[in-house]
Amino acid sequence: MNYPNKSKIEKTTFINYAHRGMTLESDINSSNKYYLDNDIAVIYKKPTPIKVVKVNYNNRINTKIVEAYYEVPSTTDYNGIYKGKYIDFEAKETKSKTAFNLNNIHKHQIVHLEKVLKHGGISFLIIRFTTINKTFLLFTEDFSNYIKDNDRKSIPLSYIEEKGYLLKDSYNPIIDYIKIIDNYIGDKNEKKI
Repeated sequence: MNYPNKSKIEKTTFINYAHRGMTLESDINSSNKYYLDNDIAVIYKKPTPIKVVKVNYNNRINTKIVEAYYEVPSTTDYNGIYKGKYIDFEAKETKSKTAFNLNNIHKHQIVHLEKVLKHGGISFLIIRFTTINKTFLLFTEDFSNYIKDNDRKSIPLSYIEEKGYLLKDSYNPIIDYIKIIDNYIGDKNEKKI
């Protein structure tokens, strides 16, 4: 485009900065706050259990933990209740464009999610592929079956796209994973009939 003084404006491309600085955890925390504020579900981030070893007491206001250790391996990131069903899940991000590396989730976390499922709860992973800006919900039975049936050290994106559910970003809640849970509960109820 030419302006009257003959200066040119170069054509620019639009870059979406909508979620710059936002992490999966903060998106889920925001969604959980929306669910709680609107009396939809009660789901919280679990605190990581630590043992405080050394504290610096400069004064009451500026007390600082100087040394602490993880007390026990934590289970998963989130748990709560929705429509009388216990929900437990882990949230993970990956920069990979093609697969979710299984090193990103600990064996004891997988065992925990499998136990929740075995006892009638709803358990799953929420995986965000940050490079391609896609977030998926993958139920425990699907990733557990994949791990049992394959020797790979990662779950391919193609498998997650096939078995998982794409969680599209929205305004409020940012990640509406409860819609997927509704369908899951409905499917389970239909199979009982």
